[in-house]
Amino acid sequence: MIKADNLIKDYGTVRALQGISFEIKDGEFYGLLGPNGAGKTTTISILSTIIAPDQGSVQIAGYDLKKDPEQCKRSIGVVPQEIALYNKLSAYDNLLFWGSLYGVAPATLKTRIDEILTLFGLSDRKNDRVDTYSGGMKRRINIASALLHRPKVLLMDEPTVGIDPQSRNLIFEVLEKLHKEGMTIIYTTHYMEEAERFCDRIGIIDKGAIIAQGTLAELQNTGGIKESIAVTFNELKDDLKAKLNSTISGEFTFTDNILTYSSAHVKNDLSKLIIQCNEAGADISHIEIQKVNLETVFLALTGKQLRD
Repeated sequence: MIKADNLIKDYGTVRALQGISFEIKDGEFYGLLGPNGAGKTTTISILSTIIAPDQGSVQIAGYDLKKDPEQCKRSIGVVPQEIALYNKLSAYDNLLFWGSLYGVAPATLKTRIDEILTLFGLSDRKNDRVDTYSGGMKRRINIASALLHRPKVLLMDEPTVGIDPQSRNLIFEVLEKLHKEGMTIIYTTHYMEEAERFCDRIGIIDKGAIIAQGTLAELQNTGGIKESIAVTFNELKDDLKAKLNSTISGEFTFTDNILTYSSAHVKNDLSKLIIQCNEAGADISHIEIQKVNLETVFLALTGKQLRD
């Protein structure tokens, strides 16, 4: 459905994209994760035809972005990071305006607006001006406006930032419905749990390059990242820390009163670690098994929190 090959984009002396390539299958939910400034929004902007790459090519739904930009535009719906609505118009009039720009026939458009307002739980507020809406309600209409022409591909740039739990859950329900119906979705987010919940595959981008790509399970195996055992002690003085250093075998680190032990075989190593800590005279207050999740992978690959 989407194929990007060697995309390069410069802003003056800054190279925002270093020559990224990826392919997204028809009906796939693809997550694009990265720290701020990594190149996510630039990539989405190129796919949505807002900016042109300096080098490289893109194909969307079988059309070349340079040769057939209009066909590409008809194939995509775009949910930008910033709200793109007219505050002085009602939700209905906003959808009427955006739907007409997509070229949806008037009779068809009115039917689709009614359907989509129902889908997003806003039928009873359709005639209210957007500036009377909450942030979450505006987000819902923002997404709704991108679906009026029933695109093959939906591009979503951080669509749930700063919204209430009710709106977030409703958007999640809509996304699950669209995915089940076979829509291809590209999704950037700052929330790891969203990517873990929805994405068939995930690309991690950093400094303009895709540094890892695959399913969640494949990413969890990237770079030999291991599960870990976090042992919290009631008190960890320097002499006890020195004794633990000489007693415990394997990969481990200390942070305040917490020892973090990396393990490829947690079940086997857990009992051994407890025995070694007891032998050293350490007073254990808490033990936690830390699974390898998307945040663990992200931090290992980029060395950064997602919100940095």
